[in-house]
Amino acid sequence: MTANGAVQLINREKAVVVDVRDAEEFAGGHIVGAKNLPLAQLEEKLPAAVKNKGLPVLLVCASGVRANKAVATAKKLGFEKAQAIGGGMKGWRDAGLPTEKA
Repeated sequence: MTANGAVQLINREKAVVVDVRDAEEFAGGHIVGAKNLPLAQLEEKLPAAVKNKGLPVLLVCASGVRANKAVATAKKLGFEKAQAIGGGMKGWRDAGLPTEKA
């Protein structure tokens, strides 16, 4: 999924953005409104962080590698609409989309 496609899901379908990077990476800049659930804790914490499994869950990391692993974990937990944001935070920034710092 492209960064711009992600924005449409966020705006139209109340998609939840989950950043699977470490806390230090997240603090340095992340997508506005994203929840930080590092990949190692995703399986344990995602069900509590996103209660509605019907919502699209957009997973993001630095480049896309961890986010793609996270999609498999999310789908295993029943989040059928889980998708990775292509290109990760680099792709998001390259598209000129807003970020915030913790």
